[in-house]
Amino acid sequence: MTKVIRVEDVVKTFTIRKQKSLKEAIVNSRQGRLHTETFTALDHVSASISSGESVGLVGPNGSGKSTLLKLIGGILAPNAGRIATRGRIAALLELGAGFHNDLSGRENVFLNASVLGLSQAETRRYFDDIVEFSEIGDFIDTQVKFYSSGMYVRLAFAIAVHVDPDILLVDEVLAVGDEPFQAKCMQRIRRFQREGRTIVFVSHAPAQVADLCDRAILLQHGNVIADDEPRLALATLHDFYQPALDSARQESAVRSPHAAGLGAVHVSDAGGQALTDGATLTPGDGVRLDCVVDFPEVVPDWAFRVSIEDGMGNLYTAIDSREHLGLSLPSEPGTKRFTVAVPALWVGDGDYHVAISVRDADDLAIGEMARAGTFTVRGLKLSDGPVYSAARIELH
Repeated sequence: MTKVIRVEDVVKTFTIRKQKSLKEAIVNSRQGRLHTETFTALDHVSASISSGESVGLVGPNGSGKSTLLKLIGGILAPNAGRIATRGRIAALLELGAGFHNDLSGRENVFLNASVLGLSQAETRRYFDDIVEFSEIGDFIDTQVKFYSSGMYVRLAFAIAVHVDPDILLVDEVLAVGDEPFQAKCMQRIRRFQREGRTIVFVSHAPAQVADLCDRAILLQHGNVIADDEPRLALATLHDFYQPALDSARQESAVRSPHAAGLGAVHVSDAGGQALTDGATLTPGDGVRLDCVVDFPEVVPDWAFRVSIEDGMGNLYTAIDSREHLGLSLPSEPGTKRFTVAVPALWVGDGDYHVAISVRDADDLAIGEMARAGTFTVRGLKLSDGPVYSAARIELH
């Protein structure tokens, strides 16, 4: 398959100046280097993207995602290394990029389209379609400095998708638009995918990346940590976030005066066979979770909650002994052992984690364990989405 984007050993650095005022800059002019700092946004990054691929760039804030997108789009130049692209590129990056605030929407359509490679005649031919797609016809002759952020995005996206790009670069600006317009944009992106165009976009929405992308490139501190199918790259990203998520959860939670000790969950199939050494479930199989909780004191009316999450932390199902099953559990101290049996788990391919939580009578946490057990589901991919479907289609 033809490679349309090649990123070869790219380094990008920025100089950060520490002076906070003109006076400081003048006073420190003779010691200029002492008052600057070099920040490496990308550190010897390499990647290649084939024609027709949809690739997500993911990672924490400051990891280099947007910088890499701007380098691919030719907006920035690398300090070292090489970037090669093939085909017409349309880039939808930071809000209002390529717009002149003192020009009207109409004038900015012609300005922006010319930057993206359209002639005036081609822009005139597409103009009505651009305005119709953007849904800002009443304001097309208004200066864009009076536009809302949503209007900016509408017009910018409308221009980008009408310049007939071979490669579409999209930063997270689509999050600014309202829900109907976001849906409209997603429909156009899916149309581009069916037409075999290449799409590269930055997103902090794991579900969107998993749904739209063939691959995900995970960046951390300017380095490529993973370049794999979205499920695996996003699971690695979630592992990075997990300590911070656990810390935030603990800091924000109101703690119970009681305490309970939690042991790891033993995960097995419906027949009690342990899911270890690469053993997997198939969609629709049952799963059994054997749990241990130790109570050093009496805890009246406590409850037990088991949650099943995917590798990205998305909740698939949760079973609560009090809320869902109406159980009254013994309050005396000691070790409690019990089993949670799920007779059929209709989830798609992926790695899943079991989280457990013990709550007191006031629903405050006594003990929690985010990843108490794991298991893997593998099977024929007969449907898309997080829930497996064994549906049939019959023609009559």
